[in-house]
Amino acid sequence: MAEVGLQEKKMHSFSTSTAQFNQFSCPVCLSNESCQIVRSRTKLMNTLIDKGKPREVHILFKSLAEEGHRPSLVTYTTVLVALTIQKRFKAVSSLLSSVEKDGLKPDSIFFNAMINAFSESGNMDEAMKIFKKMKESGCKLTTTTFNTLIKGFGIVGLPEESFKLYVSMAEEEDVKPNDRTFNILIRAWCNKGNTEAAWDVVYRMIATGQKPDAVTYNTIAKAYAQKGETSKAEAMIYQMQNDKVEPNHRTCGIILDGYSKEGNMEAAIRFLQRMKELRVQPNLVIFNSLIKGYLDTNDSDGVNEALSLMEEFGVKPDVVTYSTIMNGWSSSGMMSKCQEIFDDMTKGNIEPDAHAFSILAKGYVRAGEPAKAEGLLKQMAKSGVHPNVVIFTTIIAGWCNAGKMECALEAYEMMCRMDISPNLRTFETLIWGYGEAKQPWKAEEIIKIMEAKGIPPRKRTKQLVADAWRSIGFVSEAKRIMDGSIDGHTQREEHNGNSIGKSMEKSHLKELQSKSYSAFVAREDTLKQQNEGSTGTGKHHMVLKTSAQSRCIVAITKHLNPFGFKGTTGLIKRLQFNAMGREICSMNSCKLIC
Repeated sequence: MAEVGLQEKKMHSFSTSTAQFNQFSCPVCLSNESCQIVRSRTKLMNTLIDKGKPREVHILFKSLAEEGHRPSLVTYTTVLVALTIQKRFKAVSSLLSSVEKDGLKPDSIFFNAMINAFSESGNMDEAMKIFKKMKESGCKLTTTTFNTLIKGFGIVGLPEESFKLYVSMAEEEDVKPNDRTFNILIRAWCNKGNTEAAWDVVYRMIATGQKPDAVTYNTIAKAYAQKGETSKAEAMIYQMQNDKVEPNHRTCGIILDGYSKEGNMEAAIRFLQRMKELRVQPNLVIFNSLIKGYLDTNDSDGVNEALSLMEEFGVKPDVVTYSTIMNGWSSSGMMSKCQEIFDDMTKGNIEPDAHAFSILAKGYVRAGEPAKAEGLLKQMAKSGVHPNVVIFTTIIAGWCNAGKMECALEAYEMMCRMDISPNLRTFETLIWGYGEAKQPWKAEEIIKIMEAKGIPPRKRTKQLVADAWRSIGFVSEAKRIMDGSIDGHTQREEHNGNSIGKSMEKSHLKELQSKSYSAFVAREDTLKQQNEGSTGTGKHHMVLKTSAQSRCIVAITKHLNPFGFKGTTGLIKRLQFNAMGREICSMNSCKLIC
């Protein structure tokens, strides 16, 4: 894992560029006057964000540092928005200190942007710290401030905390809940599936003199659909009309998608016809949901009917339409058809997105062709599509399934070099792969890397590592992992190194002697037969195997005794002897780590 550190360097690149702003050479910036270059660059940054190119904002921001300019507070706020869009939340923390070092005083807009960044990341502890700092600085709290925090607690699944913030708004002067406040709170309850609490908020909303709008009803409709109660969502249309709120494309899309996911395609088609009386023209979203519903029910005739209806309504398929059909073929294992749809899409001048490429990659991985999945990265580069964590994790899973952990690790390192942050799924995939390859010590290494990157392992993560140790007969190591010790020793053990080392040596040797003999005696007989029938070159291969076994044993023993306890040499010799007699490490395992 030689190149793993590259990702850490990338993560610090942003804070490095912000540190460079302490050295200004621009005379206008030095005089604390408004610099035209800074203003124009900031305007360009906003333009890039509007065009969906937030990654390029950092390049402009860095150029200001290189040219000796000091960014304005508006510049910092713009960069903060770009980082939030990219979900580069680790870089957000350094911004506040950079602003203060530059002698700039954060305003309400900047604080709200920071609170939003931490809320979007689910880090509500940091969001509340910024909220407190905002109050202490004398900045005026706004309705937007509370709305952002209410949204954040909704994201992390704590609508009760969202409700407390709503109540606390009454304690602030000139801060009153608006329709957005109520809709965010309704969404928080709906995300937990609590439609009763959501309706209670609607009644509070009406009591304050505000009227529910389409967003209000659509949020509750979506909650019903997600619970498999789409008929209740459709029944709400009458209440919407009574409140003089017209159903829109979003309303109809939720209902039709709900019926499609329930597999009730008759109801979906019926509602499509009802849309005429609602005066809502079916759009791409509607038809894509319909096509997906037919694909999920394996109804190819239905798919053709939906495509015919699209043509009838003058709606042209987009990348989502093609991706949906591609996914259907991919799930059925028919990659030739999947690739054919992809080719039709590109021929029709429809540019594939990261999701379309991910579907192809997943299909190739399912078909046992990880090399083809990884080959898509070059095609993505030519198309100007930046790969994401999903496609890289898919590629890594493909190599893990193929038992080629070196290739999986290379894909991970490539991901780091491209400044794409791995997630929990990525790490758990690598851990599972090393477990399948009978290399639990490497699986355990992944947990350390996770923690260094600020991604805490879950119980399932540790279970994967424990299962990896258990698969090669090290039950005590599996128990150690589940007990919470990753490095093999607790602090108390480190103070009593010699005694603990001897204890580990005896326990592991006992496990090997009692459990490994019967497991590998069959393998020994096979090897004997192979050696008896081998030629002169076979003798040379046997020497290589013995050498590989020795290196494998050393690797295991180093992991079991990382602190260099006395008595290790004897353990290595005994393990080597057992390895040559009964081949403790299978050659498949040794090959992968040597």
